[in-house]
Amino acid sequence: MRPSELTGKKVVGAGAKIVGTVFDIEIDPTSWKTITLHIELSEEAIETLGYKKPFMGRVDISLSVEAVAVVADIISLNKPITELKKFIQPPK
Repeated sequence: MRPSELTGKKVVGAGAKIVGTVFDIEIDPTSWKTITLHIELSEEAIETLGYKKPFMGRVDISLSVEAVAVVADIISLNKPITELKKFIQPPK
């Protein structure tokens, strides 16, 4: 799968809750493997994770691929939204 094919895919947590949509990825230049998904959070995920929605704009997170279970038409995670905090990487 090409990296560009991941952008725009919906991300769904365990329990079938929509986490958001991938808008970018980060690749490790030494191994050429995807290490992080950059996700625009859904309204439900913003509330569940305790973020504050800005009046205008979006809430983005960087999620480690360790939380990914399956990549197909959607990206399924192996964790529910409530457990994602430990897989979210701080902004660089």
